[in-house]
Amino acid sequence: MTDPLSRLLASRDWLMADGATGTNLFNMGLSSGEAPELWNADRPDAIRALYRGAVQAGSDIFLTNSFGGNAARLKLHDAQGRVGELNRIAAELGREVADAAGRTVAVAGSMGPTGEIMEPMGPLSFASAVEIFHEQAEALKAGGADILWVETISAADEYKAAAEAARLAEMPWCGTMSFDTAGRTMMGLTAADLVELVERLAWKPVAFGANCGVGASDLLRTVLGFAAAGSERPIVAKGNAGIPKYHDGHIHYDGTPELMADYAVLARDCGARIIGGCCGTTPDHLRAMRAALETRPPGPRPTLDEITARMGGFSSASDGSGETDAPDRPRRRRRG
Repeated sequence: MTDPLSRLLASRDWLMADGATGTNLFNMGLSSGEAPELWNADRPDAIRALYRGAVQAGSDIFLTNSFGGNAARLKLHDAQGRVGELNRIAAELGREVADAAGRTVAVAGSMGPTGEIMEPMGPLSFASAVEIFHEQAEALKAGGADILWVETISAADEYKAAAEAARLAEMPWCGTMSFDTAGRTMMGLTAADLVELVERLAWKPVAFGANCGVGASDLLRTVLGFAAAGSERPIVAKGNAGIPKYHDGHIHYDGTPELMADYAVLARDCGARIIGGCCGTTPDHLRAMRAALETRPPGPRPTLDEITARMGGFSSASDGSGETDAPDRPRRRRRG
């Protein structure tokens, strides 16, 4: 228990993670199609502001601007030779902000998927995936990240490859998957499948869970699935701020700060101990989430009906387990 995140988990019932990286950088002027990781070198003050926004809003953990910082993703921008530089700077800037926070804040080195399909369905071998993740992990470690944060994964083998990379780098890690296809990941895993996968790993994550996906209601149902599977490992809930809507040439998320405050409390009551936001989540959302977590007392585990009453309907009738557990309902929002 030497890393700051583990120490925080040992001392607190819940922790708040950060919000969106892409959404907030787009609000700062990032162009569609531009690699956010290039800003680590080109616009470091913007990245400091990104991190500082989360810390000032109450986050105990924030993710580095390195989600697409692996060689496979950076190759799309002819920057595959800059993996070490861009990830190291991402973590160095994070370390600078965290160390100035005046309290313990964990810097989590974000590692997103490679974007390649794993064998046998695709060309990416397990060994190559490990190599890709390991290169990124070592750079984040060199920059001062406290922990690696593997996110938005859909394939079991890619999750395993990231775990092996964390082991090779001798780094603690967390790992979340995105359950965005009728309660399953794009590659067919359910919440129970992820719990089983985590417990079989030799280099287990400090915490595991779900991020992104379809909407907060679906993510909360997935968190209930984690809890029902019986894992005692800390669960992560990092849901989107509502549902994306295309307006005036841009994508906007319709979740208000009040809605995300409700989501945060529901996530805690569903069993999550690390609670944050994903796409669309700004510092305004985070402030409302932190205030709700601090002021609203814990409640019983919510039912599916209670989740839909407060957050809107699920996108599918099934949680992915094969059982129809809730009727299709029109999406609605309690507020705005």
